[in-house]
Amino acid sequence: MSTESAAKRDTYGKIVKVDVPKYGYRWQGRVEVDVEGYGRLNLIMMGNIAQWLIPGEKVRIVMMGEPKQVGDIAFLDYTDYELYRYYGKSMIKVWPVFQKLVEHPRYDPLTGKVLYRYKILAREALTEDDYISIVELEQYHYASEEEIVAVWRCPSCGRYYESNIQPKCQQCNIMCKLVEIRGSLPSSRFLVLELVEREPYEPRIVGYVRIDTPIPLMSRRIVKEDGTVVIEKFIREKVFGKSWFHPTFWPLAYTKRKELFTKYRELASIYGKRLAKAMVGDMLREMLHRCNTAAARIARVVIHPDYRGDGLGVLAVKLAVEWVAERRVPEMKKRKHLVEVIAQMARYNPFFEKAGFIYLWDTASGRPVLYYPLTDVARKKIEEFLKNDPYARKHGGRLYRPRYSVGDPLTGPITFKSVAKVYRSTLDLSSLRKELQEVLRAFGVDRRVVERTVLRDVNLKIDPGEIVVLVGASGAGKTTFLRLVLGRVIGENDEKYLPTEGTIEVPPNARAAALIPGEHEPRFGNESLLEHMYNKIGDAHAAIEVLNICGLSDAVLYRARFDELSTGQKERAKIASLLAERPNLLLIDEFTAHLDALTAMRVARKLAEVCRRFRITLIVATNRREVIDALNPDKLIYIGYGGAKIVERQYSQSSS
Repeated sequence: MSTESAAKRDTYGKIVKVDVPKYGYRWQGRVEVDVEGYGRLNLIMMGNIAQWLIPGEKVRIVMMGEPKQVGDIAFLDYTDYELYRYYGKSMIKVWPVFQKLVEHPRYDPLTGKVLYRYKILAREALTEDDYISIVELEQYHYASEEEIVAVWRCPSCGRYYESNIQPKCQQCNIMCKLVEIRGSLPSSRFLVLELVEREPYEPRIVGYVRIDTPIPLMSRRIVKEDGTVVIEKFIREKVFGKSWFHPTFWPLAYTKRKELFTKYRELASIYGKRLAKAMVGDMLREMLHRCNTAAARIARVVIHPDYRGDGLGVLAVKLAVEWVAERRVPEMKKRKHLVEVIAQMARYNPFFEKAGFIYLWDTASGRPVLYYPLTDVARKKIEEFLKNDPYARKHGGRLYRPRYSVGDPLTGPITFKSVAKVYRSTLDLSSLRKELQEVLRAFGVDRRVVERTVLRDVNLKIDPGEIVVLVGASGAGKTTFLRLVLGRVIGENDEKYLPTEGTIEVPPNARAAALIPGEHEPRFGNESLLEHMYNKIGDAHAAIEVLNICGLSDAVLYRARFDELSTGQKERAKIASLLAERPNLLLIDEFTAHLDALTAMRVARKLAEVCRRFRITLIVATNRREVIDALNPDKLIYIGYGGAKIVERQYSQSSS
C-alpha cells in the first residue's frame, strides 16, 4: 500500500454494536462496525455521540491510517478516523466532534479600534474535564446553599454522591465519576467555549450551550384586550407542521412509559428522586433511537460571570446555531429547519434577539418562545405567521423593549474659569508624646501653617457627552478636581468641595452620580443586588437591564448580596448602582484600581459603551494605560504641580 493511500482511506461498513458505559457522563463509548476489507473494527468515540447510532445502519469511514491491534481486537482511536452516517440522500458527519476556532474582538464604539481579542475554540464537550467544567459553570445558573447541580458515582463501590465539585468516595478514597448534570437529558449535547490563549488565572472553559430536542407539547397563551386568557393548543404544529417536532425525545408508547415510571418509583423510594433519575438513564436508549425532528432546542446558555458583557453569550448562541445546522444535532438525522428557545430571561436580556432569534409567542405558562430559521422554508413560515396572526402582528417578532433611560444629556459644558484650590492646615506637635516631638524637631518639623496649591488658574471646558480621563501622580489633584465638579452640582458647602478662587459653571440640568472612595459611593446593605437596584430605579425591568448592561446578567447575581461578589463584580455593581440614579454626569475616582488588567479593560470598555449610548458625561481618574485605551476618552487632562492641561485626542475611524 502506498504512503498516500495508507494515510487516508475511504471505506464503508455496517454498525454491529454500540457500547456506552452504564455509568459516567458518556465521554467514553465504542461502536463496533463490520468494515469492508477489514472485518470487525472498533471505533473509539464519545458515548454521548455513540448512543445515537443504531445497529444495522450503514456508515462511511475515512481512515487516517491502519487500524491498531490489541490481541484479536482491531480499533481506530479518537484521531484515527472520520465517521459519517446516512439519512436518506444526506451524509452527516458524526466524528470527530464539531469545532471552530474564532477570534472575538472587542471594539471601541467610538473609533472601531480593537481594544482586545479573545481566541476561542468552540467545540462539543469531549472529555470528563469538559463536563466537570460544565458543572462548575452550571453553579452560576443555579447555585445556592440548597442547590446541588451534579450527581457522582464511585467507580469501585458504586456509591452515589450529590455535590457541586468532584467528590472522593468516603469509603474507597478515590475520585467519583460524573453521572448526571442537573436538568439535562440523555439527549442533551453540549458546546463549550474554550479559551485558547489565556492567563494562568483564567478559566479554561468560559461558557457552554446545551442543545436538546424540542419539548413534546407546546400551547400558546393569548391575552385578549379585555384581559381574558385563551390557551391555543398545538401552536407549533399549526405554524410549522407536526413532522418538524415529532417524534421528539419522550417515551410515547404507554407500555414504555409505564415500565420507565415503575422502575423510577422503585429507585426513588430507595435513593430519592434525583438519584433515581440518573439510574434509569440506560432505559432511555430506545427513545433516543426513535427521536427524529427537524428542530433543535437551546436549553441552556451559561457564560462565566467575569466574561459577561463582552458579547460571549451572543457568540455562543451563534456558534450553537452553526453546529445545529452543520451536524443536525442532537439526533444527526433530519435536516434542521429551526432552532427553538424558551426563555423568560429573554424579556430582560436581548442577546437571543441579537443573535438573530425571532419572538413568536408565549407558552401556556407565559414563557417567551423564540425561533432561529435555518432554512428559507422556515423563514417564510415565520414571516407569514407574523403577517397574518392578529396577535403576532402587534409585537412584530420583537420581544425585548428597553426600559432604562437617562433623560436629557447635559444642556451645556462644564467650565472652569481661573479656578484655584489651596489646602491649608496647621501643623501642631503639642498633642504628641515628648520623645516623638523631639524626633520631629530634629527634622526641622515644628508648629506652622502649611499651605499647598493643588490647582492654579485652571481654565478648561468639558462638553456634554464627553469621556474625560484625569491623569497625574498621586496627590496631584485628580480627586480634588472631581470634588470641585461634584460640589458645584450638588451645592456642597464643605470647604474641600469649593474652589479657593475662580468659578465652576455647570448646566442647570446636571444630575451627578459619584464614586469617590470613602466620601461618595453607593451603600450596599444585606439586600440583593436586584433589590438594591429596584429601590433606586423603581422599575424591575429597568433594574435588570442596568445590571445586564454592566455585565451582571445572571439570576444568581441578581439575588446575590454585594459582599458575596468577586472584586470585579463589585466594581460592576458600583457602576450599576450609579447608573440606577439615572445621571447625566458620572464622576469616578481611582477607577478599576483594584482590578487585574484584563478585568479592568472589560469594565472600562463597558462603561464607555454605556456612557456613549446614553450620552452621559463621564469624568474618571486613572493612570492605567490599558484602562485609558479601553475608555478611549475624548480628552485627557494632565494634572500636576497646580496646573491642568487638556490634550484633545484625535482618532482614526478605521478598524484595526
